[in-house]
Amino acid sequence: MTFTRRVSSCFSQFLGSANRSFNSYKLPGDPSSSPSLTYGIHIFHCPDEVGIVAKLSECIASRGGNILGADVFVPQNKNVFYSRSEFVFDPVRWPRKQMDEDFLKLSNMFSAIRSVVRVPALDPKFKMAVLASKQDHCLVDLLYGWQEGRLPVDITCVISNHHRGPNNNVMHFLERNGIPYHYLHTTEENKREREILELVLNTDFLVLARYMQVLSGQFLRTYGKDVINIHHGLLPSFKGF
Repeated sequence: MTFTRRVSSCFSQFLGSANRSFNSYKLPGDPSSSPSLTYGIHIFHCPDEVGIVAKLSECIASRGGNILGADVFVPQNKNVFYSRSEFVFDPVRWPRKQMDEDFLKLSNMFSAIRSVVRVPALDPKFKMAVLASKQDHCLVDLLYGWQEGRLPVDITCVISNHHRGPNNNVMHFLERNGIPYHYLHTTEENKREREILELVLNTDFLVLARYMQVLSGQFLRTYGKDVINIHHGLLPSFKGF
């Protein structure tokens, strides 16, 4: 994949884990800032033009926020802009409702295709279902990340085309944490997609944790939400919320 522009800024004291602590962090040059800051993420997708990064930075800085990391890219020969910004802010100085209004103004300014802001500590948790096959490593990585608080989501269920016996470590973990496990035997003729859709009806997105089945286009269109395919070798390089 080739990009014509990429900007990246990472701060080791904050990045590397979604479970960040800002109890002792203060905004630079602001001795009156709250000793406890809140972490936020903003995803932006719009037609490319000059000045977008400046306006994004101004939006956050004008409310006393501080950008911790930013990834910006424009695909080659495409007039499209993407960005992902991580920042901290004082929720007293920048209330959550005001944040939505500020980013909405930015969206309107640049005719955004997508603009999403998430504050994990304040926003309702996303509901996620996991699909897995026989090998456990990707599933285990997700489950322990969730247990440690690195994944601020609610896991509604785990669905698999592989049977796991009652003495399996994954099954013990799921039982202890009240996460349902659904075994759906699949064949070449029947991928059990209708049953899967019924089980994930109220989820916000799906994660394929080395799920060794190809989901059909009809399934994806019917589900209509994000489906993330992961491999343990990719985590945590490709980050979402």
